[in-house]
Amino acid sequence: MSKGRKKVVYNDAFWAGIFLLPSLIGLVIFTIYPLFKSFYLSFTDWDFVHKANFIGTANYIKMFSDTKFIRVLQNTLAYTAVTVPVLIIVPLILAVALNQKIKGIRFFRAAYFVPVIASTVSVSLIWQWMFNADFGMVNYILGCLGISGPNWLTDKSYALPAVMFTSIWKNVGYNMMLFLAGLQNIPGDYYEVAELEKITISQKFRYITVPLLKPTTLFVTIITIINSFQVFDQVVIMTGGGPARHSSVLVHYIYQNAFKFYNMGYACALGWVLAAIIFILTLVMFVLNGRSDS
Repeated sequence: MSKGRKKVVYNDAFWAGIFLLPSLIGLVIFTIYPLFKSFYLSFTDWDFVHKANFIGTANYIKMFSDTKFIRVLQNTLAYTAVTVPVLIIVPLILAVALNQKIKGIRFFRAAYFVPVIASTVSVSLIWQWMFNADFGMVNYILGCLGISGPNWLTDKSYALPAVMFTSIWKNVGYNMMLFLAGLQNIPGDYYEVAELEKITISQKFRYITVPLLKPTTLFVTIITIINSFQVFDQVVIMTGGGPARHSSVLVHYIYQNAFKFYNMGYACALGWVLAAIIFILTLVMFVLNGRSDS
């Protein structure tokens, strides 16, 4: 390489580094450093005021006897077990239905996507009003049908399901659009051949649509699982985690330990356990997907 060429390459690399430097500094300050700091704090008893004392794995051992943690973990798993399948099956059905060449179909696509655009806070406030036991729309409709509506947000049997419904209502449009994009990438030749072979609609869906949507389905499943374990806003706004923690979830419990009980060490340990759960579930999804491909 000539000296002139080397000079140009080094000059380009220098300016590339200059332009990347602000982002790298931000990454180190706001992501990498807090990551390692939180890992260290998970082995301490830091409370924001006193010096952090190293206590080993005491915070992690404490979880096994912490009944509050066990309760919120059960709630989080229940939330995930319900919302994830619904947020895969319903959006897929809607995407197939809205992937037709029908006049005015774009209106319905946009209508289903509107809740996604709205902020989680505003959606939670709307459904908090809708589920209000005294003047909410849900109980009003049930009353018109001669049914006595429950106290949705203060009854331990209904608080978490109300949060689940709100999350599903808000996110179904996003997953639908992902499936719709995947459907539109499937070559039409497959369906044309299926028409010639007189294959039924259910067979087309089973043998053409589902297999070719596998990458999209994997992506949707992973992001939905991750989001389900990170649910927070809906719980805080709609129920506050009540009654008696029957609607509290892991992120809400982490938040309370950090900023209400000032037990930052334990909160960091809980955060790392949450990260480990999400990582393991994501890894399992990739492994299962790889096995089915083979």
